[in-house]
Amino acid sequence: MGEDLLERSLAALVRGDRDAAREAAERAAAGGGPLLARALAEHLGGAAGTAVYDRPAAFEAFIRGGGNVPLYAAVSDALARAYRRHAVRDLLDVGCGDGTALVPALPAAAGTLRGLDLVEPSAALLAGAQQRLAAADPPAAAATVAVRTWPESAQRFTTHHLGGRSWTLVQSTFALQSLPVAERGAVLQALRPHTAHLLVVEFDVPDAVHGSGEHLRSLLARYERGLAEYAEDGVPTATTDLVAQGFLMPVLTGQLLPAAPGAVRTNWEHPAGTWREQVRAAGYRDVRTEALHDYWSSPAFLLTARGDAA
Repeated sequence: MGEDLLERSLAALVRGDRDAAREAAERAAAGGGPLLARALAEHLGGAAGTAVYDRPAAFEAFIRGGGNVPLYAAVSDALARAYRRHAVRDLLDVGCGDGTALVPALPAAAGTLRGLDLVEPSAALLAGAQQRLAAADPPAAAATVAVRTWPESAQRFTTHHLGGRSWTLVQSTFALQSLPVAERGAVLQALRPHTAHLLVVEFDVPDAVHGSGEHLRSLLARYERGLAEYAEDGVPTATTDLVAQGFLMPVLTGQLLPAAPGAVRTNWEHPAGTWREQVRAAGYRDVRTEALHDYWSSPAFLLTARGDAA
């Protein structure tokens, strides 16, 4: 019964009916439903418009717990392999977050890396990345590496700051999904003449029609698994609530309720094949994807491609 009510709640979000969504979620929670019922009811009962990264502590708690620990280890290993393979001299990280994926991989670029550009719209997360760079032992960014930080969106960065810059590698890990599809295509196209190589890590989500029953049931199963990773013996903890209200619920509701007043959509996820098509459409060559790590939400994949820079 709880699962049926939660599916009704998500369906109401798709229709733009937040009140009906809240009522269905509250009924599911009152009936002792799954973890997601309580989390969704609490979120929908609060003020509309809560955005991801408004509470950086929630995101940091999220990526440092549960399945994110082995996930980010796999991502850092993939980045390190790319740095060695391409003898990376200049590196641009689009949406670097707090450097959880980037910093552990940087020792692989020791001896070749000369310039590092970090683009991140969250000032708090960007400050965290700088702190991680400074605290790394051995230092992740040696004195010979020029580190430049850009506290702004990828859209603004590519519109105003590309100039004559070029990079051996442009990378983005779990960040390009936060760009609307058309804007993401424009960012990718703008970067192509400025990079020799592109590396993207994202999630290979199920290929289902947005808002369909299949899509909603997939979301319910995935987010329940995610919340369970932060609970103890199935019981929510303070960390569960922080992660749920500060990160997971804004992501879930935002992608279903993009047109409602106060709603903030932050995710446009796709199957890996759709990502390949968009990168090819932006003019990149040798576009390839490979499985990277199994994860509670969807398997993570690695996309690589060649840009136009020498």
